[in-house]
Amino acid sequence: MFRIHVERLLAKDIDTVFEAISDHARYDRFPGVDKSLLIEKGKDEKSGTGALRVIGAGRLELTERITQFDRPDRMHYRIEKSKPFSVQHTRGEIVLRAEGGQTRVTWISEGRVQVPLLGPVMDRLAERSFSRAFSSLLKAVERL
Repeated sequence: MFRIHVERLLAKDIDTVFEAISDHARYDRFPGVDKSLLIEKGKDEKSGTGALRVIGAGRLELTERITQFDRPDRMHYRIEKSKPFSVQHTRGEIVLRAEGGQTRVTWISEGRVQVPLLGPVMDRLAERSFSRAFSSLLKAVERL
């Protein structure tokens, strides 16, 4: 099982950070992301609860559903489909907290890579690579 926990204090206000993180169709502006599409709009907001997005980085492609969207504090998501390997995703959440004009972001993702025999090794690789990717994305948000 992979468990990713990235926490970072950004020198940006909470509304700016939430808008950048929840703008699914523009994730391709972040390092390493070469594909970002909003496939289905959310129920109450374009990027809100129910929205379906596709994020691609190289050969990796994740189709994610937004399961909770509470502007500007919280966004939960679930990976519904992935390529080139299958992921059983049990938790995806991004929590934001305003701290004196800055924003503390906590990003958690948990699951299991579904590859026979190599799953546990792939889980460890996923932990390292996604932790770096989430950190890189948050650094890029701070530079916006």
